[in-house]
Amino acid sequence: MAKIRAFEAKAMELTAGAQPVIAGSIHPCAGQEAIPVGALSGLRPNDRVLATYRGHGWALEAGVSLDAAMAEMCQRSSGINGGRAGSLMMTSPKSGFIGENSIVGAGGPIACGAALAARARGDGSVVAVSFGDGAMSQGGMHEALVTAAALKLPVIFVCENNGWAEMTPTVFASGPSLAARAQAYGIESEAVDGGDPEAVRDAVMRAAARARRGEGPTFLECQTIRLWGHYNKDIEHYRPRDDRATAELNDPLKAIAQKLADAGIDAREIATFDADVAALVDSATDAALSASVPDPATIADNLFGAQPAVAQGTPELVTMTYAQAINRALQDAMADDADVLLFGEDVAAPGGVFGISRGLLKQFGADRVLDTPIAETAILGMAVGSALAGKKPVAEIMFSDFLFVALDQIINQAANVRYVSNGLAGAPLVVRTQQGVTPGSCAQHSQCVEAHLANIPGIKVGLPSTPHDAYAMLRAAIADPDPCVIIEARSAFLNKGEVALGGIFERAEGARLARAGSDIGIITWGTSVIEALAAAETVAGEGVAAAVLDLRWLSPIDDAAIAELVAACPHILIVHEAGQTGGFGAEIFARIAERHGTMLKGGLTRLGGLDLPMPSAPNLQRLVVPTADRIAERVRSMLHLAASVDLAQAIL
Repeated sequence: MAKIRAFEAKAMELTAGAQPVIAGSIHPCAGQEAIPVGALSGLRPNDRVLATYRGHGWALEAGVSLDAAMAEMCQRSSGINGGRAGSLMMTSPKSGFIGENSIVGAGGPIACGAALAARARGDGSVVAVSFGDGAMSQGGMHEALVTAAALKLPVIFVCENNGWAEMTPTVFASGPSLAARAQAYGIESEAVDGGDPEAVRDAVMRAAARARRGEGPTFLECQTIRLWGHYNKDIEHYRPRDDRATAELNDPLKAIAQKLADAGIDAREIATFDADVAALVDSATDAALSASVPDPATIADNLFGAQPAVAQGTPELVTMTYAQAINRALQDAMADDADVLLFGEDVAAPGGVFGISRGLLKQFGADRVLDTPIAETAILGMAVGSALAGKKPVAEIMFSDFLFVALDQIINQAANVRYVSNGLAGAPLVVRTQQGVTPGSCAQHSQCVEAHLANIPGIKVGLPSTPHDAYAMLRAAIADPDPCVIIEARSAFLNKGEVALGGIFERAEGARLARAGSDIGIITWGTSVIEALAAAETVAGEGVAAAVLDLRWLSPIDDAAIAELVAACPHILIVHEAGQTGGFGAEIFARIAERHGTMLKGGLTRLGGLDLPMPSAPNLQRLVVPTADRIAERVRSMLHLAASVDLAQAIL
């Protein structure tokens, strides 16, 4: 406990002054040191822990060395994460420390995923996740508690209640007892003296024993204090003086020193011990300050992992629907790799709302194909946590619109894992969802989300348009070492086509020339590929040779394929179903203009959906999205051919 206190005191010192050594914020755990010390001494070496951004004590107790931790705090190349995580996101998988998290409450769903993986391994390990009292107001924490209780996951929820939710008193939003609140979820709960490491240890051991017996999660409310401010620049103007004075009177380090004195330990021996701890921290600080800052040449390193090998040989060609191809991809991936898990709302017993996962529960069992509560944040968080713990989860989000209620787990969590950990960890997960308008769908079940996701570094985004791609791209995504989002085309689920089965024949990248042509090139993806091909067929009867490039993956973008199309066609039309303003077509337009502008001999334009929420009436829907007729009309316009007056009037 003294080591943690001295470590943070030195770090706080290094943030002070006109030219601080440590840039940014530090959130100390002063007064709470007994919780990580007690908890880790009650766990086994193969158990895993997660912490909040106030998790330096958890990192040190898990086994991160003082030198590596201090260098990370100082953002040096010798830090445990090479200076990329800093104070807020330290990670050390080899120590069983899944890491800190700077998003309040986000660790709960991730812990559920790590616990799901622990149960799948069958090694009797458990997962402990720490969080502050303020996290109990977060929806993600609610979903984690619901999910852990429903699935009886081996999770220990450790709430470090220091009485302050950042700068607001805990009682303002949480009431007097967080343990009582947790009991309402059907979770075994207890309040613990968070200043007594032995009390914390014993409570954690009881919770771990329950989890190892298969009895599910436990919630521990560790009642503690906050000695210092919320962060290093916090002057605590909002805090009553008597609250601060009470905290200082209850300093657990002073209480332990008094216990030692009462037990006959000489004060000089205690002082010598403190001096030794200070010397260790000073030595770690000297080592950190003598280390180099990160090499700018490494700035792009570890955004993605090494690409997997692809299969060789002759595939088996089978005609099937788009939906059947997805099912077959899941079936083949799960048969090939026991680490592949499938979970989401209604995916197991019902077989999915669209029947995509039908039969997989019977074939692979309830340990690998799981229904979850209606809790998108928990579903995606479990994907992150189970991936961090060595599994290859495939998480289904029923409609892409529902991703918006849980984007934190993709954008702030999954996308950052490899880069921020400096390659120490990876999150090989797949999120399956579907999008696009179908007759009668509404504005909350038909949005196109690819531009939102492709903007995020660290994830790959693919949109299969054919049955073959529905199979091949999903197989490639599951085999990939990094997070992939596969956005399926709901309107194409019943379309039939030839599918090449028998292995993973491609990586999670690459466009496909769906139709050759030399007069105009149409660049598109997802649902719009089908409409673009129909438009190309229409104008072919008018003597126009239109090429159609199916980008397939928007992240990474196949710039070489785009360059080839621009070289072959004098005019380029970019088409997508999403609203035109801010749509991904603008990115493709900009890339062509910047990189290949001198190659263009004719026009460059884009055709997106109207900037409107999707109406439910089918006749209105047809006016919102780029149909084959609208695409053909734009082709004629670009080539200065005769226009269809009736269609133009209908669009207006």
